[in-house]
Amino acid sequence: MCGMPQEPPIRSNAARPSRPDASMSLITNVMDHSLDDGYAEAAARKKAAGESGMPKTVRAELGLAAGLVLAALVVTVGAAQARVAAPVVAKERQELIDRIDRETAAADRLEGAIDKLRDDVSARQRQALRHSGGDARADLVGVLAGATEVHGPGVRLVVDDAKEAGSGGSGGPRGASGFSDTGRVRDRDMQRVVNGLWQSGAEAVSINGQRLTALSAIRAAGDAILVDNRPLVPPYTVLAVGDGNRLKTRFQDSPDGLYLDALRDNYGIRAGISAESDLRLPAAPSVIVRTAQPSTEKGTS
Repeated sequence: MCGMPQEPPIRSNAARPSRPDASMSLITNVMDHSLDDGYAEAAARKKAAGESGMPKTVRAELGLAAGLVLAALVVTVGAAQARVAAPVVAKERQELIDRIDRETAAADRLEGAIDKLRDDVSARQRQALRHSGGDARADLVGVLAGATEVHGPGVRLVVDDAKEAGSGGSGGPRGASGFSDTGRVRDRDMQRVVNGLWQSGAEAVSINGQRLTALSAIRAAGDAILVDNRPLVPPYTVLAVGDGNRLKTRFQDSPDGLYLDALRDNYGIRAGISAESDLRLPAAPSVIVRTAQPSTEKGTS
């Protein structure tokens, strides 16, 4: 039939179905070609030239094995050296212990020798007191010098700190002397007590078992009282050999006895005195013997 236009043929798309990600061509290209073309070409050339060598995994395993062997070698050498050095260290330690033991034993021997020499000197000093003046005179000199042990009647005087030592007091016999006014017994308190006993007629005096002589010193080191540089611990027990009842009465009535009463009243220091029928006082640990000769020179008028 002529005169009627012909319709164009319809193309069928059944042979090439459209991709759902056709609109994301850039992303699709990146995902499909993750390795850059230049890198891919370089890897291909290197492989073709035979430069790749052995695979990376084998080289890594060999490197790890070499590292483990080296570490084992270092540990083995260190253990061997420690095993060799251990006997040396133990030997040096034992030698040091033996040296300490030897020096300690030597110090003990020297200390024993000193004690023996001190006893020998004391014995010679006591012997020197027994001169040709007569036994009675020698005994008296030995007692007064503290060179011999004595026993007999006397008094026992116990002086102790206050129950609450450290609490202050206002006023009192101590006055202002730099010592804190507390309930502690001071060295000068013991000095006055001992001097008072001597003046009251004591023939021999000891404090806490330490015999006093005419050269004994009562001093202080902080709050501690020293007798001939030996520390004392309260309570202080003073033993004095003499006529017990008379010595007790004379001391209590003396200025030093009244001083002790004032310490008890003002500071709470505890003190008690009693007459005893038999007291034993040791000899002084060391006696210094001094001799004097009459001068032969005539005085000038």
